[in-house]
Amino acid sequence: MAHRNRRQFLKQSALAGVGFWAAGGVSAAEPKGANEKLNIALIGCGGQGGSNLGGVSSENIVALCDVDEKRAAAAFTKYPNVKKYADFRKMLEDQKDIDAVVVSTPDHMHAPASVMAMKLGKHVYCEKPLTWSVHEARVMRETAAKMKVATQMGNMGTAGSGFRQNVEVIQSGALGAVKEVHVWSNRPIWPQGMNDRPKDTPAVPDTLNWDLWLGVASDRQYHPSYLPFAWRGWWDFGTGALGDMACHTANLPFMALKLGYPTAIEAETSGISLESPPKWSVIRFDFPARGELPPVKFTWYDGGKKPEDGVLKPVLDLLGVERDDKKIGSGCLIVGDKGSLFTSNDYGQDRKLLPEEKFKDYKPPEPTLVRSPGHHKEWIQACKGGKAAMSNFDYAAFLTETILLGNIAMRVGKKIEWDGPNMKSTNVPEAEKFVKREYRKGWSL
Repeated sequence: MAHRNRRQFLKQSALAGVGFWAAGGVSAAEPKGANEKLNIALIGCGGQGGSNLGGVSSENIVALCDVDEKRAAAAFTKYPNVKKYADFRKMLEDQKDIDAVVVSTPDHMHAPASVMAMKLGKHVYCEKPLTWSVHEARVMRETAAKMKVATQMGNMGTAGSGFRQNVEVIQSGALGAVKEVHVWSNRPIWPQGMNDRPKDTPAVPDTLNWDLWLGVASDRQYHPSYLPFAWRGWWDFGTGALGDMACHTANLPFMALKLGYPTAIEAETSGISLESPPKWSVIRFDFPARGELPPVKFTWYDGGKKPEDGVLKPVLDLLGVERDDKKIGSGCLIVGDKGSLFTSNDYGQDRKLLPEEKFKDYKPPEPTLVRSPGHHKEWIQACKGGKAAMSNFDYAAFLTETILLGNIAMRVGKKIEWDGPNMKSTNVPEAEKFVKREYRKGWSL
């Protein structure tokens, strides 16, 4: 098993250099023709689900599922004749005409809905982070490969031409050997750092099925401080600032540098809570050498934290701003021995090469990565037998699995030595309980 996982890891690393559509597949079933429309169902129709609905509205929308009628009202009204469900399990079991599913639920329900759909042969688009736990990410990746379905995670920046050109710039060697990466985020923009659950017990709204909203999470009383958005700041439902944004902001260095599994993760935080991610965190990932590529120290910052002044100074000078300026609320700095690349865009679309004088006449290399027809369209084309989307689950689950290790390091409060292929810490046994969660009775993966 360990040898097989090692081969799988090496395959992943090789694929990172050529584009991940080469890694993914399409359904083993006969695909739709390019001019035929897919029958698409949505699981989660409000908020980001509403945005995703717009992205796939060129196809046949045949089913809508949401546990909150109020949250889903706009989608339900837009498609009055489409079948409506509260429980995605019933929808997937009963409605046989579904070709593909879009999952836009809170983080804790991504994997249960997506895995069930894939096991039934449905193509799946799932929001970021792909899963709530490391174990779920591994299952998502393995299930997608086994079922040969077309998949995509909702880190839409991957489809951008600016992102793909930045990957090419880094992989061309313009920065030289990269040994250091810094990524910082303006998240959280919701409450975090709570030590206790709300004590009052207001009535559940008539429009909400609270039991289905809880899903795989442990039983607790309804409270409006959990939804519709602040669930991101509660461990049972969300993955905090890291989970929310790193699938965007860490995507560029992860892909361009073929980072793979880290060997160690350590977190500094505002404090450990059983209920909520911390108010701020600084997380350090150590990545080993990958072939000719040197080891990389990757550092994540959130909750107002940023790199040390010495690291950040070139960016501050470039922008002509102070350290606390909102212009650098989020950023990614990739440091090589010949130069650095800074992007202020959460999605890796813009680019500043430093020092400016050295790169003033720089011309990007010829494209090596296919340009996307558009984020949702890329997945739709894959569902119809085209090339797999660049952020298909073979890549996206690997990215998500790696990122979520930071949450484990935060929760155990110790430096973790990590065995990636075997998905376990070699020095902190208590990390195991955060790798895989126990689902509430009635739910399975």
